[in-house]
Amino acid sequence: MDQIFISDLVARGILGINDWEREKPQEIRINITLFGDLSKAGESDDIRDSINYRTVTKKVLAHAETAQRLTVEALAADLVRLCLDEPRVQKARVRVEKPGAVRFSRSVGVEIEREKEAPK
Repeated sequence: MDQIFISDLVARGILGINDWEREKPQEIRINITLFGDLSKAGESDDIRDSINYRTVTKKVLAHAETAQRLTVEALAADLVRLCLDEPRVQKARVRVEKPGAVRFSRSVGVEIEREKEAPK
């Protein structure tokens, strides 16, 4: 399966369970891999035949900056669902990180991978 990746997207939003984390937006780093068949776009050179990563990026940023989730897990689940809403995305991997959340580490985060359910 072909992949489109969005690396080190930075959002600023409320994320965390501590009172101080809920007072002001903090940096949230997001990495996304979108899986799908890109062969038609490779032949046609037409964005309508591909996964529009700009559209996905806008939706992900808007959600991450306004969702005010308590856990990284919940935000990652939200974002992977947004990715799977895109028509040509068959599977998505989303990694959400909170830089500096744990002393002596660069970041802490969660990575999840989900596939579209087959039609019933």
